[in-house]
Amino acid sequence: MDDDEIRKALDRHWAASDANDFDVEHDLYQDDALLEYPQSGERIRGRSNIQASRVAQPNSKRFTVRRIVGTGNLWVTEFILTYDENPSYSVSIMEFRDGKVAHETQYFADPFAPGPSRAQWVG
Repeated sequence: MDDDEIRKALDRHWAASDANDFDVEHDLYQDDALLEYPQSGERIRGRSNIQASRVAQPNSKRFTVRRIVGTGNLWVTEFILTYDENPSYSVSIMEFRDGKVAHETQYFADPFAPGPSRAQWVG
């Protein structure tokens, strides 16, 4: 796949994620893909297990993509994942092999109040 095809596949993936279309969402993954959540220490191997873990998530969730950057086999998506109306600023790092995701790492950060020491530079 070239960069344009991967970008279109990522757009489909995130739109499907937002729509809770779990079949289309997981078309992007290799059968033996690895998903890592470093903050919880979870490692989920295999497309079917990744999909099952997301289907089992009981919260109502929405995805808002802020930007997607990448080339070749490495792509990064910055997005807001909202669980039950609580936003979490998130980053997904996807490594592709033969046009499908072989390894994904996701990081999550909760919002926080602005620091008063930076107020003079904030516009």
